[in-house]
Amino acid sequence: MRIVTWNINGVKARMGAMMKWLEDVKPDIVCLQEIKVVDEEFPRLEIEAMGYNVETFGQKSWNGVAILSKNRFDEVTRGLPGDDGDEQSRLIEGVFSTESGAIRVCCIYLPNGNPVKTDKFTYKLSWMDRLITYVEGRLALEEPFVLLGDFNIIPAAIDATFPDKWVGDAAYRPESAERWRALLNMGLVDAQRAVSDEPNHTFWDFKTFGWDRQDGIRIDHLLLSPQAADRLQDVFVHREVRGWDKPSDHVPVEGTFLF
Repeated sequence: MRIVTWNINGVKARMGAMMKWLEDVKPDIVCLQEIKVVDEEFPRLEIEAMGYNVETFGQKSWNGVAILSKNRFDEVTRGLPGDDGDEQSRLIEGVFSTESGAIRVCCIYLPNGNPVKTDKFTYKLSWMDRLITYVEGRLALEEPFVLLGDFNIIPAAIDATFPDKWVGDAAYRPESAERWRALLNMGLVDAQRAVSDEPNHTFWDFKTFGWDRQDGIRIDHLLLSPQAADRLQDVFVHREVRGWDKPSDHVPVEGTFLF
């Protein structure tokens, strides 16, 4: 089974690239972030025509997440518990049946958090604290669980071409790193680091012409429960997509599993 995370950075703006990539690669499950449309405006019919089941948790102009799956959804969860006043669409989760049993796939778009001396950073940290509590409950189920998406976290210096330039950024702050380590210490496995110790970036900034200068960072991740990690075969970053016409600033990251 091929499970992918991709921050699409506006599904309307990237429709051509997304449909071409889906047709070429034909992954089993695709988790999208920053769809930037309400549920009613998501291109459901076009994607369903390609054989996918579609569930969304959209938001006008900002945020929004979606899961596309060749397998039918057994369950769908929308929103991160812990703050009834949080109106941002940043988490959607699906449970799917396979011949090898059920798998739970949770797609997140973790807050950016910049500037750090504002409520945006406070929100990022509180969102991560809520996520840790949520993951604790999921791990207690002792089932294959894949937590994936745009984490807006640079885990280590190897995950940036020029790590020093990110010092002070919310993605590289010690407070953010502490919560990332908390997720790993709970038993989640960083899929990319489980298969490779090499740099493998997933984002190149538009504003700084990061792709042209090959100045990238790794902020799109797949974190796996022990039951999912046991089934991991490989991780592949589709970096070629960043060079396409009208690309997202992120590229698809694919995990291959024995399901």
